[in-house]
Amino acid sequence: MPTFHKKKIDPVRNKSASDPLDRLIFEKRLRIRHMLFDQDLDLIVLILSNGIIIKSKLSDFPRLKKASLKNLNNWCLSGEGVGIEWPELNEDLSLKGFIKSAYMSKALNTLYGNQEDILV
Repeated sequence: MPTFHKKKIDPVRNKSASDPLDRLIFEKRLRIRHMLFDQDLDLIVLILSNGIIIKSKLSDFPRLKKASLKNLNNWCLSGEGVGIEWPELNEDLSLKGFIKSAYMSKALNTLYGNQEDILV
């Protein structure tokens, strides 16, 4: 019977990232500082450590869309601000995913001729 060994994994902070977003997050220490919700506006607002504000639609996240405001506001930062967790909702989201989603939305809105601001 074969023997399996777990490969020892070095922490990410000890490696040089090749992905530009990973470089921002892990080498330049871009982090989520705070988050706000507005259910009536279908809005999530992330405030980043460099002052950038990222807006997303609450409805893009089914578990969050169905949640009460009390449950939405029961979040905590994970990985020193590289992710967000909602333990009661069993939901985890990453800063990298929010950035990708926001820029993709902005690009698509621009290509479709809609000038709605996604990033401020």
